[in-house]
Amino acid sequence: MEMCIICKNGHANGRWFDNPFVSLHANKPFAIYQPTKMMYHQLNNSMKLPIILLFSTLSLSAAAQGTISDYRRAYSLYDKLNATHVRHWAHEVAWKDSTHTFSYYTDTDAGRQYYEYDADTRTQKEVPPPPREERKPQFGRKVERHWMEVDEERDSYPVLSPDGRWEAWIEEHNVVVHHAGSPYSERRVLTQDGTIGLYYSNRLLWSPDSRRLFVCKRQPVEKRYVYYVESSPSDQLQPLLHRQEYAKPGDALPQRTPVIIDVESGASIVGSTDLCPRQYDLGSFAWSRDGSEVTMEYNERGHKVYRVLAMNATTGSMRTVVEETAPTFVNYSRMFRHDLKDGKRLIWMSERDNWNHLYLYDMTTGKVVRQITKGAWCVRRVLKVDEDAGVIFFAASGVEKGEDPYQVHYYRIGMDGKNMLCLTPGDGHHEARFSKDFTYLVDTWSRVDKAPVTELRSAADGQCVATIETADISALIANGWQAPEVFVAKGRDGKTDMWGIIQKPTNFDPTKRYPVIEYIYSGPGSAYTPKSFTPYNHNMTALADLGFIVVQLDAMGTSWRGKQFEEVCYKNLKDAGLPDRILWIKAAAERYPYMDAERVGIFGASAGGQESTTAVLLHGDFYKAAYSACGCHDNRMDKIWWNEQWMGYPVDSSYVESSNVYHAAKLERPLMLVVGELDDNVDPSSTYQLVNALVNAGKDFELVVLPGVHHTMGERYGEHKRFDFFVRHLLGVTPPEWKELR
Repeated sequence: MEMCIICKNGHANGRWFDNPFVSLHANKPFAIYQPTKMMYHQLNNSMKLPIILLFSTLSLSAAAQGTISDYRRAYSLYDKLNATHVRHWAHEVAWKDSTHTFSYYTDTDAGRQYYEYDADTRTQKEVPPPPREERKPQFGRKVERHWMEVDEERDSYPVLSPDGRWEAWIEEHNVVVHHAGSPYSERRVLTQDGTIGLYYSNRLLWSPDSRRLFVCKRQPVEKRYVYYVESSPSDQLQPLLHRQEYAKPGDALPQRTPVIIDVESGASIVGSTDLCPRQYDLGSFAWSRDGSEVTMEYNERGHKVYRVLAMNATTGSMRTVVEETAPTFVNYSRMFRHDLKDGKRLIWMSERDNWNHLYLYDMTTGKVVRQITKGAWCVRRVLKVDEDAGVIFFAASGVEKGEDPYQVHYYRIGMDGKNMLCLTPGDGHHEARFSKDFTYLVDTWSRVDKAPVTELRSAADGQCVATIETADISALIANGWQAPEVFVAKGRDGKTDMWGIIQKPTNFDPTKRYPVIEYIYSGPGSAYTPKSFTPYNHNMTALADLGFIVVQLDAMGTSWRGKQFEEVCYKNLKDAGLPDRILWIKAAAERYPYMDAERVGIFGASAGGQESTTAVLLHGDFYKAAYSACGCHDNRMDKIWWNEQWMGYPVDSSYVESSNVYHAAKLERPLMLVVGELDDNVDPSSTYQLVNALVNAGKDFELVVLPGVHHTMGERYGEHKRFDFFVRHLLGVTPPEWKELR
């Protein structure tokens, strides 16, 4: 039967289509009418149409999508596209102790096989699988320190001096020593001024000559706790109340004062805190090799200043060895420091020239001797500083021209900054494991659209010694696997490339027009778009098979593209790179007619939960629906370290401006909020306060609370809710009954 495409104003657009799945221009809204035999009218371009049977208000391309068969196929993909279907992919490569032998396993037609490979003789042998670790049954509930709990450094235990003569510990807030092995009654109390509110820390450091002790006086603060109700515990009927330590932005933090004590005389030297006054942290304490100084690292509250300091063991004076400053933030979590054996130089990582690079410092003068690495690319990780050979082994991205700038390669360079050499050639994302003596490396490399290859290479020159395994993905392809497509488009500045991927369904039909769903996670902690081969992407693969194009990209405000790129988020987490993301999706849709940029959804968890909600609140003209799990919707409610790093200190109006709670009344699009009642990462109240604001604003939305669940995207239940949500709001289709999918 013919289908007539009608404009929303009731006028015919003058086009008839025999194919009911034809795609129309995305910018022309229309309704679809299907004439019956009784209501059939002959129409021409000029006449107004009578009202006839309304078929749908969505494009014809939505037909036959979001069906029960689509759901069943989507849920089958985890098994059909499981990594075990990839043959000869080397997994769990591990060097054996200090030898030149490494082990790994692959999946083959004969099943899983384990191997050992001798790099010197280039011989391989099959070996039995490693013994399984026995898991002892656990009874009762755990009582162990939560990762957010701060050590108060009060527990008392003896610390032995390097020469073995002395033991030191903390007793009643003060430092105590005695000769090792002597009676307890012969102990000496070295300090008298420790109190419950200003006590000596149990982190005692002996000088190399055993003559002095370094310790900090610690000023504690009142702790903040969050509370969770576990509504349905597995081992009892009644609910449980949990309490968790949880510092939030603006909370007071402990402060430390460095002290050096002469053990024989008991004399103390208190270091000045003029160079470390507003401490977010003061740590990484270490004696110099000659015992003349103690070095430490100071992170200023607000993260605009980071210093390596040295305290003179005789005078107590403090001096700056290295100083990092930024008008926005110093990205301290990625810093690297290596003190050389001569005790006079150190290697330091810094973004001071916009790119993450290595510098050689003179520790005596506090000045840069030379910049070791340089260029419009980023050092990602230092693996080894070989002082004897005078070389540094490191991973970096953005070095190789013409490649995706996020792809990681491995390099060696002289400490003089010369003779930089790529050890892992090949256009792809590399993961290398070096032998303990750095003679060899095993390099597994791939791309999202290229199967993995594992090679043995020389760490001296990068030459390939042997190809160990080449993955075979023919079974995946036979099961319908669609490789994600890498797509690049300019960001908001019109010149900077934004890199992302496009995931199609396994039954992709280029003649159809698919809604687009973006998976989002942003922030300068890293870059997040996959670069290596993944048979099944938990955030994209199954969702796409319901009838969507699913995309992911790293926009401004993320890392590894230079400091200016990541600083876009400073005091502005609500930005989330969304202006770049919108342009990227529009550019992709312009190139690929099968992408419908008029029907775009977005989802994410944690920071992505915040960002996906922000998308529909502040960019609801583009993003038509959002699924947001465990979002840190108000940065004042979330953990201190993530939020003060990017939003700054003290807490100010920028925190309010970036809050989804503050913007809740702007919601005009479908929104599903998901939260685990026991989320110990992001305070669940962050979601509940957004819920409260939406209720007070009279907004329609959906809320899913998962009992007994921690920080999550939603688990399988939430995944099904997410599928239904987007099928309903982007495809305009009523999802199948859950019971039909059992």
